[in-house]
Amino acid sequence: MEKIGVVGAGIVGLAVARELAARGAEVTVLEKEHRVAAHQTGHNSGVVHAGIYYPPGSLKARLCREGVALLREYCAEHGLPYEEVGKLVVASTRAERPLLRELAERARANGVPGVAELDGLGLREIEPHAVGVGAVHSPRTAIADFPAIARRLALDVVELGGSVRLAHPVRAIRESSGGVQVMAARRRFTFDRLVVCAGLGTDAVAAMAGRPGEVRIVPFRGEYYALAGAARDLVRGLIYPVPDPRYPFLGVHLTRRLDGEVLVGPNAVLALAYEGYSWRDVRDLGQIAGWPGTLRMARHHWRTGVKEIYGSLARRSFLNAARRYVPELRAGDLRRTEGGVRAQAVARDGGLVDDFAVDVQGRVVLVRNAPSPAATSSLAIARHIRGIVPALAR
Repeated sequence: MEKIGVVGAGIVGLAVARELAARGAEVTVLEKEHRVAAHQTGHNSGVVHAGIYYPPGSLKARLCREGVALLREYCAEHGLPYEEVGKLVVASTRAERPLLRELAERARANGVPGVAELDGLGLREIEPHAVGVGAVHSPRTAIADFPAIARRLALDVVELGGSVRLAHPVRAIRESSGGVQVMAARRRFTFDRLVVCAGLGTDAVAAMAGRPGEVRIVPFRGEYYALAGAARDLVRGLIYPVPDPRYPFLGVHLTRRLDGEVLVGPNAVLALAYEGYSWRDVRDLGQIAGWPGTLRMARHHWRTGVKEIYGSLARRSFLNAARRYVPELRAGDLRRTEGGVRAQAVARDGGLVDDFAVDVQGRVVLVRNAPSPAATSSLAIARHIRGIVPALAR
């Protein structure tokens, strides 16, 4: 029986562990935190993306569409909440209409079901309090509880004979012809293969494995407000702007959650620590700024960066972004709530890596880039990893 280690107990790492354990491997998950889903999985808006944004033929497009089907089935099997509330991508000006049309064409090319193009009156039939000159409607876009899914995946791993070891930060990795030795907490583990799904900690683990690579993780903090009181009733499902094609971020949007809360956000402001949930946390600034790609990215996109920083500091910026689509909102309707940090791979030339990226070298598999829609795609990403590594496919 092959012994496989998985670093990271977010939803992707746990999905990979479950997939490999189900194929007969002895799997051990190593997680530095005291709980699963502690970072990206536990700090997102809970949207199950339908696949409308991603270039046809990309890994994101294929694995998102496969992942939606697998996730819907998994939630049904285990009694986990999954609700198709639908999404509107709204054009607020006529200048955005060509981009909206391209988005509809891309969604159809990706096989997203039920996509419809609506005019200003049509979108109000879906969201009565929303305004715009047109919209793309994706009725099958859903919301789910990703931390609950992660906890269920962890239980699956254990039931399949594996183990999930919390509070086990990886300290060292040494690869040889006979296997991969991993020091985690105060224990030594020996694996036939190691799969790294470390999210914000990807670079640190990759360096331990001797594979720093030509892309590095740059953290972007996503901050949220929540609608208070009766303002929640102004949003039925999900209302998104037309995305800027220069960036992999989707812009400030309104998202109904399973508990009835409606989020406004996120923005995308450069964080100063890999787990930098506030401006006060600057502990990784030197390392982040030391990657040449970070400074080149900043030079290319400084105007957008300044705008995002302003939005981080000014509630009115969030309010104005939300009021473009729901003009009835007022300043008192927004209250600050918990945000998250996104692990975004950036190349040496400053380019933002858009697609999923998996690096296979020797006995180590590194998930280099798995931003949104990674949670949606997690079960499909797990199958993809199992399929591209011959020893794991047996």
